[in-house]
Amino acid sequence: MKNKIYLLLVIIMLVSVFTACSANKETGEEGFRVITTTTMLADMARVIGGDLVEVEGLMGPGIDPHLYKASAGDVTKMQKANMVVFNGLHLEGKMGEIFEKLQGGNQVVVEIAKGIKEEDLIRIDDSSSLHDPHIWFNVLLWKDAAKVVLDGFIELDPENTETYKKNYEAYLLDLDDLNNYVVDRANELDESKRVLVTAHDAFSYFGQAYGFEVMGLQGISTASEAGTGDVRDLATYIASNEIKAIFVESSVPRKNIEALQEAVNAQGFNVEIGGELYSDSLGSPGSSAETYIGTVKANIDTIVDALK
Repeated sequence: MKNKIYLLLVIIMLVSVFTACSANKETGEEGFRVITTTTMLADMARVIGGDLVEVEGLMGPGIDPHLYKASAGDVTKMQKANMVVFNGLHLEGKMGEIFEKLQGGNQVVVEIAKGIKEEDLIRIDDSSSLHDPHIWFNVLLWKDAAKVVLDGFIELDPENTETYKKNYEAYLLDLDDLNNYVVDRANELDESKRVLVTAHDAFSYFGQAYGFEVMGLQGISTASEAGTGDVRDLATYIASNEIKAIFVESSVPRKNIEALQEAVNAQGFNVEIGGELYSDSLGSPGSSAETYIGTVKANIDTIVDALK
């Protein structure tokens, strides 16, 4: 009798092992391999992909995507990945050719900007066909971007469509709550105080969505340099309008904003550095800003508290 029970247990164990192996046949032990460019996209892919995927972001916290140049190792990772996710709109300015070559490969390649309607994109200027790539600063546009990532996962792994959809729908609810939080905090400021001066012009989508006038010392891309005239003109505007605070950014050197502060003070008005904003990346792991939702909350809290 004991031998029969033992034999039955062995059969059950073998069946369990075979079932587990069959379940992991396509995905591997760690799930589908997903490579993203920015930290924002890595966070989104982890939320929607859940336990079915293993996500790696090429750019860590504090890395400037405008200036990032992919290494040979990065290219290899993308070629071996099951899915690659990038922002587009020339955010990853030095990687465009790589993405074009990946399009003909075996993996799913997702450009989230393709999920944003043309009328919702902000043109760099009236004469340009180029658009501002910083779409994540409008939480409602980030919901549109999430749909593109969901579609990518479904194309990659149709058998688990319902799981991806469930994760996506839960994420949309969280983003709705986040958008309400930003609106409520912004409404704590009088309209006259909603002037946001930062290191580079990354916050136009934020300004458009939440009623802020936005000014960046540098242009859309940090590859452009702020000239002496730019600093002087912006300093005059800040002093004339008695703007209480200006802001540094986590992925941009402080020196330009500090030079702006000195220029304003030289005109007889004392402007404070109101804090550090997360612009082109999320916060460090373990911080309250390590996720997209945490980063957006940290930014609006810093802005409102400094400008009150």
